[in-house]
Amino acid sequence: MPELNLHDLLSQHRQLMVGGKGGVGKTTVASALALAAANLGRRTLLVSTDPAHSLADAFDREIGNREQALAVNLTALEVDPEQEVDEHLQRVRAQMARFARPEQRSAMEHQLKLSRQAPGAQEAALLERLTTIMEEARERFDLVVFDTAPTGHTLRLLSLPEVMAAWSEGLLRQHRRSEQLGKVLSHLTPGRDLDSPVNTPEEHQLAGLDDRTRDLAAPLIERQRRFQKARRLLSDPEHSAFLFVLTPERLPILETERAVHSLKEAGIPVAGAVVNRVLPDGAEGAFFQARREREQRMLRELAQRLDPLPRRQVPLFVDDIQGLSALEAFASRLLSTP
Repeated sequence: MPELNLHDLLSQHRQLMVGGKGGVGKTTVASALALAAANLGRRTLLVSTDPAHSLADAFDREIGNREQALAVNLTALEVDPEQEVDEHLQRVRAQMARFARPEQRSAMEHQLKLSRQAPGAQEAALLERLTTIMEEARERFDLVVFDTAPTGHTLRLLSLPEVMAAWSEGLLRQHRRSEQLGKVLSHLTPGRDLDSPVNTPEEHQLAGLDDRTRDLAAPLIERQRRFQKARRLLSDPEHSAFLFVLTPERLPILETERAVHSLKEAGIPVAGAVVNRVLPDGAEGAFFQARREREQRMLRELAQRLDPLPRRQVPLFVDDIQGLSALEAFASRLLSTP
């Protein structure tokens, strides 16, 4: 199989997203890689976007929604999606309240409550936070490692810049009778690159609008620009890479195959896959023999489905991977020459 060079991956990129099916060891792999990068001298930020938040368990210490120094060159942060939704909608509420007439306030609050539970609301708020992290981290860190939520959630998140226009438009639908606001929303159509040199500068996009509409339009256009900038960074193979983690079992293999295809269609580079918890050669007994035979069949199927994607196999460890010393041992195995 094509061998995945994790050392080069950590040394040459600015952003690494680690994802896969739930329960395959994403957090362990992300944590170990972040620690390895820190040990290579790279200032590394490890960010969890998974609502389950296992970073604290992996490092055996509290982390939370504020940056915490875990080791030399290593900082970690657990983004709380629920809190992000609340703060995102509070910002929207404050912005909309400036323009809503008193008789519209009740309808506005109703719309915001519906938005709180709407499909994509959590991803929208999370993406806004992640774009901020990506921008700010470039000044302070050499590498950002994202421990992502299970595959489906992550794919929705990565596709969000294309659908954010519809979300913004829905939130503002009650105002769309305004011809001027219609002009603003036309700048937020999915796929439109607001930073492209062929598009008009923001001051020209807002030209001719009254002050009220300009104040409403400017943050929407800026938010969409930030989302598109984040998407371009994720699509740049010199800057970002996506690494899948899976185990040699049927469901993780099938899910990974579909996810790799989806990301490639979306133009997001996939660096490779870590095949986790492979039985070590020394395992003995009839049970392990049968298990190994099945595992070998799964590894052959994995090779057929994922070739030519580079891969690295990691054996099943005797004990849980928890704490700095255990993560360093796991990282050493990940980066070792096969």
